[in-house]
Amino acid sequence: MRKTERLDERAGERRFPRPGRVPREDTAAVMKFYGLPNRFPKAVLDEVAKLPSAPAAADIRGRLDLRRRYIFTCDPVSARDYDDALSIETDKSGNRVLGVHIADVSHYVKTGSAIDREAYKRGTSVYFCDRVVSMLPEALSNGVCSLVPGEDRLAFSVFITFDRNGEAVKRSFAKSVIRSAARFAYEDVMRVIEGEVDVADRTGAKAGKKGISAIRKVAELARQLRAKRFAEGALDLETAETDILLDRYGEIESISVSRGDESHQMVEECMVAANEAVAKELWTRGVKILARLHEPPDEEKILALRAELRGLGIKAGNLENRKVFAGLLQTIKRHPLHDTLSMMVLRSMKKAVYDASTIGHFGLAKRYYAHFTSPIRRYPDLTLHRQLADFICGRDAKVAPGLLARRAEHLSEREEVAAEAERALVEIKRFRFFERQMEEGRDEIYDAVVSKVMPFGCFVDIPSLAASGLVHVSALSRRFLRYSESDASLSAGRGECWRAGDRLKVRVARVDFDGRKIDFVPAERNREPKKGRRKK
Repeated sequence: MRKTERLDERAGERRFPRPGRVPREDTAAVMKFYGLPNRFPKAVLDEVAKLPSAPAAADIRGRLDLRRRYIFTCDPVSARDYDDALSIETDKSGNRVLGVHIADVSHYVKTGSAIDREAYKRGTSVYFCDRVVSMLPEALSNGVCSLVPGEDRLAFSVFITFDRNGEAVKRSFAKSVIRSAARFAYEDVMRVIEGEVDVADRTGAKAGKKGISAIRKVAELARQLRAKRFAEGALDLETAETDILLDRYGEIESISVSRGDESHQMVEECMVAANEAVAKELWTRGVKILARLHEPPDEEKILALRAELRGLGIKAGNLENRKVFAGLLQTIKRHPLHDTLSMMVLRSMKKAVYDASTIGHFGLAKRYYAHFTSPIRRYPDLTLHRQLADFICGRDAKVAPGLLARRAEHLSEREEVAAEAERALVEIKRFRFFERQMEEGRDEIYDAVVSKVMPFGCFVDIPSLAASGLVHVSALSRRFLRYSESDASLSAGRGECWRAGDRLKVRVARVDFDGRKIDFVPAERNREPKKGRRKK
């Protein structure tokens, strides 16, 4: 059993972190449960104190100077660090040259240093709704390594030349110095994509003709790359993201569910292209790397998924065929249970991990793939930066297979811990949100969709909150309900029948922190819901 698998000895199940004594302590409770650090060691801070706040002339010497090129960043409004930037030009043959410029973290974080050892130990940054447990100290992540506009910054640039069909015909790499011209948020870029011209970046500077042109050209290329990728069988596994805003007491002020629009897709396609280019360059030259491996699902998982879908009236076809699988995902986008079905598909697939001996990404339909574009928040990217730097400088870029394998296992584990911790805090906050409603006697009514029907009741999803729970049979009807296994339905006759995909309005009836359960009752039932209370 791995040390991150915290198992309950009595139930044999993964334990769930208890909430803090008050909402403000929830994050600290989750951090303690998952063993996440709350400060950097003194040796790390001592090294950071010696780092420059800006690149010195000696640091810039010998690098490709891109400071006159129009380069821009695109990130969430709330972003504090900017580790990737974009540019686009047209070469003499009329081909488009995409530039992906990544903060050169490896210049400042030297192998074996205290900063490097701590970064490896952490493996990744962890993003909570009220704070970030960073892989690197703020002086690096938000300072000298952050590609802020108007400042000289050291970068690692990937150039990919695409022909008019979207085929990559050339790639090159260079250590560079850049000066970002603009800091756009996704919302700004989306306005440009939709046709606006009077757009400013987050510093208040107008995008101007150069900015508008660059964004639209990159967006056009990304659109083509995305269509090409899906035509080759890539899986559209995009799921809704839950955005939680907390008040000063640590209570949820608002919950919103968002989906990536074309501005997000634009950045994503550029990063995918850069990651693929670096992985292909090194792997095909005989340099083993920390590949981002995503294997096809196992046969038994495919069979189970087909059975689940069949129970919902969805004919899946031969899911062992990648393009049929991709087609299924396009089909369920129009289904009322889209999010539920997407999670069902995700559960049938293997997790993406880091691997030192095998390469390939089933979900992205990429033969070569690795992580290169986020060295501020992921250690595997930093490792790849160092290998690529050695390779282009003619040095030995190979890492001992045993060491690379140990890194792959450790960093995959750290990524899993981070993801679990992030999910746990969101779940705790969501439970508190519903519990507070009940304590205050607020009769909030939600639109829900039945996701699964069982003999004991209906599981429902609330899309607006990305929440799920159970409506027990006793709450559905006062009459005896019959469960039909043939069509997975509950019915009592006289028009009372519930199947997956049915819509209904619900209110919260009970919140069980220990059991990680939320019970709902139909809103139209003329009865008082039972008061929910967290178990101590």
